[in-house]
Amino acid sequence: MREAARVAPQRGGHPDRAYAPYRSTALRAPSQPLVVASPSQVERLAPVFGDKDVAPVDADLTTHSTGEPLGERIVVTGRVLDGDGRPVRGQLVEIWQANAAGRYRHDGDRHPAPLDPHFVGGGRCLTDDDGRYRFVTIKPGAYPWRNHHNAWRPAHIHFSLFGTAFTQRLVTQMYFPGDQLFGLDPIFSAVTDEKAQQRMIARYDHDTTVAEWALGYQWDIVLDGPGATPPDPDEM
Repeated sequence: MREAARVAPQRGGHPDRAYAPYRSTALRAPSQPLVVASPSQVERLAPVFGDKDVAPVDADLTTHSTGEPLGERIVVTGRVLDGDGRPVRGQLVEIWQANAAGRYRHDGDRHPAPLDPHFVGGGRCLTDDDGRYRFVTIKPGAYPWRNHHNAWRPAHIHFSLFGTAFTQRLVTQMYFPGDQLFGLDPIFSAVTDEKAQQRMIARYDHDTTVAEWALGYQWDIVLDGPGATPPDPDEM
């Protein structure tokens, strides 16, 4: 597999809705002009949640079963910020991911890797007054996908942030530093601006690391402005 195709950087680092090396965008990218809907109408039909729907235990993906999940335990934390660097408080942050063997607990995942009976792979939390979120989870494994011959996804965690309204939702992916699969992955490479690519990669943080228990990673999410975190091209 050659390195993913290089194309001209998009302003702000946002991926094209249709990015040829990422084959499924051809099926998802709009081919007709978008229909403008009334914001009030959209909000009436959008899902809602309350603070009581999110419990502290939801942020620890290693405690959702009667046993310990397999793999490398990690802590992922950071701040959710607006374009001016101000914390976004009370933000619903949801994550989902593959297990340590690179398999999702989903009927559509037929990758012949073991399912972990003690790992569901989903969690959520609310940001605190400083805009901070924190998850305890297992580092996901790389996995094959059928975009092209011998295609493998780098280890990543999916993030969803709802903003102050459903129409502001951001879906993105967080990657781990030093992954050798970055240059071979059309989803990562769909973000053609190298500075924007770096905003998708977490950094190892020794102060976040918990002695004899879990490695720590820091990853801030910026919702708008020139330093915004790029969205997943599937979700634009």
